[in-house]
Amino acid sequence: MTAGIGRIVVVGGGIAGLSTIGALRAGGYEGELTLVDAGEFPYDRPPLSKAYLAGTKDLKQIALRPAEWYDDNAIRLRTLTTVAAVRVAEGGVEFADGTVLPADRVVIATGGQAARPPIPGVDSCRVHVLRTSDDADRLRDALIPGARVLVVGAGLIGAEVASTAVDLGCEVVLVDRVPVPIVSGVGRDVAAWLHGLHTSRGITTIVAGVESFSETGAGIDAVISGETAPRTFDAVVLGVGMVPDTALAEAAGLEVGGGIVVDPSQVTSNPAVLAVGDLTRVRYGDVLAPRAEHWEAAQHDGQRAAATILETAPPAVSAPWFWTDRHNRHVEAVGRMADADLTVVRGVLGGPAFSAFGMRGGRVVGAVSVDDSTAVRAARRMIDRALDIDPQRLADTATDLRKLLCG
Repeated sequence: MTAGIGRIVVVGGGIAGLSTIGALRAGGYEGELTLVDAGEFPYDRPPLSKAYLAGTKDLKQIALRPAEWYDDNAIRLRTLTTVAAVRVAEGGVEFADGTVLPADRVVIATGGQAARPPIPGVDSCRVHVLRTSDDADRLRDALIPGARVLVVGAGLIGAEVASTAVDLGCEVVLVDRVPVPIVSGVGRDVAAWLHGLHTSRGITTIVAGVESFSETGAGIDAVISGETAPRTFDAVVLGVGMVPDTALAEAAGLEVGGGIVVDPSQVTSNPAVLAVGDLTRVRYGDVLAPRAEHWEAAQHDGQRAAATILETAPPAVSAPWFWTDRHNRHVEAVGRMADADLTVVRGVLGGPAFSAFGMRGGRVVGAVSVDDSTAVRAARRMIDRALDIDPQRLADTATDLRKLLCG
């Protein structure tokens, strides 16, 4: 397909879908581009657990693109629309009303749904999930001052919701089966410090699971494993992951295995269909990689998909990066801290701004920073360039990290 020929339909308006559309136009694609989304307009999802949930930003303020961007780039935006099927043989997508939109290539970017584990009573209206703005709107109504809130799952979403809830004046209990969550992402020392922030803000943390929920006149009772009596809450929030939305792919006969299976170019088992974002798993030879559920990973998927369609070079691969915000601290991580056999702390753990670098064989393999984005940017270059780094100089805050990049 040349840059000036063809019709492409992208299904899903998250960051992966928007990145695909944007990269296609930026790369010179001149054909028809249609973006289909079930929401009012494409918006950013990370703020849903923070500024949007807290009410300090409205939906328009977290839009991924201003409304005029779509017109300026000749993108047909179909919102509040559901795709019922990808018609591979006919070449197009079918909408819920039965109409078909022709397409030469289809890109599936539908993400997934928040997971609801099979706990008795989990379907109660007092049990919330957080995946869409509608979810956040319902949850915000429940997070009134003094509300008793149980957050199940202390990973990124659960921790962020717990932080927002306590900021709003709620009484929060945070429960997780893992004593120290997100160790693989930020390393054990930083993970323990981060988890300890909850206690310092008055949140009760419990290492356990939840066995059942039941509504009562006083709220919703939760039976927490290991406890003899249920606890009563006004609201429960589940932050236990997501389930990839593979229904379109399965119905179209595409290969699915814990997500839509794609090759490193984001192409599915049918070359007319690509898939991007956190519903995909990349096959490298005989190995299926885990799904990547971070914002930048989805952005890069879209850029790779666009490069595939345009038959141009894909973007350079860089160390994976993610961020999170909780209790007024900004955390960024890059690389793979789980691969490290030595951790070098720069600054004071828990101080106003500090970082930790994971090293192996004299090289940085991962890093995490708290309120210090510069350190993570430097660490990413160290990882990407496979530089040999002196750990003593790395730990010394008087050492300019840019000098370490120069050898």
